[in-house]
Amino acid sequence: MRRARRNLAVAVLAVLTALTVWGNHPWLSRVYEYRPAPGQFINTLPLSRVGEPVDSVLARCQASICGRIDTTVTVIRGVEYTRIDTVWAESMISLGGYGGYVIVGFDHPVVNMHTYDFEIQGNAFVSNRESRGGSSEPGIVMVGVDVDGNGVPSDGDKWYELAGSEYGHPKTQHGYSITYYRPDGNKQPTPSRVDPSLNDTTYIRWTSNDVNPDSTSGYMSRNTFHSQPYWPLWLQDEEELTFTGTKLRCNAIDEGANEGNSYFVQYFFDWGYVDNLPNNPGRVSQEGGPYNPGFKIDWAVDEQGRHVNLTHIDFIKVYNAMNQYCGWTGETSTEVAAGIDFHPDAVLPQAITGDVNGDNEVNITDVNIVIDLIVGNHYNSSGDVNGDGEINITDISIILDAIFK
Repeated sequence: MRRARRNLAVAVLAVLTALTVWGNHPWLSRVYEYRPAPGQFINTLPLSRVGEPVDSVLARCQASICGRIDTTVTVIRGVEYTRIDTVWAESMISLGGYGGYVIVGFDHPVVNMHTYDFEIQGNAFVSNRESRGGSSEPGIVMVGVDVDGNGVPSDGDKWYELAGSEYGHPKTQHGYSITYYRPDGNKQPTPSRVDPSLNDTTYIRWTSNDVNPDSTSGYMSRNTFHSQPYWPLWLQDEEELTFTGTKLRCNAIDEGANEGNSYFVQYFFDWGYVDNLPNNPGRVSQEGGPYNPGFKIDWAVDEQGRHVNLTHIDFIKVYNAMNQYCGWTGETSTEVAAGIDFHPDAVLPQAITGDVNGDNEVNITDVNIVIDLIVGNHYNSSGDVNGDGEINITDISIILDAIFK
């Protein structure tokens, strides 16, 4: 009996102490900014009220999509033991129509391991009649570097788009801009003669700089399933909401139109977007179905579409990249459910001044790369050794100094 008690005590202590050491938190831990476009799930995911402080809305977002760590202190024979339980995010948030966004972060920089580095989850799913699509509401990912070192996204930081499979598609519009106009708060929903499932087909007006002359203006309709205000309630003082970014081509087809029964299928893009493909359960192989494998920091490009070499990122921005309406199902609106760093305890490599190609050495190869950039009038952040926004003879001099030293 005494031996049994002793073995039980050892087992209990092993369980309690095994979880006392925890490195970086693997899940999203903070929401810095949430600015959705109008949409059918706005003010419900998350819930919000008129005049509510922005900090309160951010707290709800954080509770919805960020994991948390619960700690329990147990005292055994006068000794305190701490048990740490990690809890996955419990809900999701909607970004509304095109351009609506959220900026999030982990409690540590995400290190570029030159593989799939992190995942941002949504609620996409496969149709029961079309395996190539279903509910796919793609959101573009931007990654930010905390250049000014203040720990929060600010004007001094640099942002880069992760170029997904549609980045170079001829129908992808870069530099797209849309403006929504706040509707009359006293306007009551009215049945639509065009589609009985719509309450108000002229609810929220919008204009854009779309290259297609038929899509430079329109309305976000209100449907019978969501009768709450679609304009963010905590932004009632703003008459207009403007968003700018990259717009992807429409991916929805009404596959039931010829059958007299509207059935929209939103077809999946190949890779590189949030809420585009179903979440990957347990990091299984792609053989089990069309899953989102995650995102690579190596996909980052600057405003001119040039690849940039990033050792790490500090912030992540996700915005809805679709301006699309799908009949009774409403507008295409990206949802964000959670996020995870695949290697939270990776160590940020020590930067070596002059190491342009990232091989951990400074030699004549780095000089030749910079010369090629200068001659070809190309810019690459790794070749900008002194970080002044230009690549010139000064950068070559710094590399040569490093070689001779």
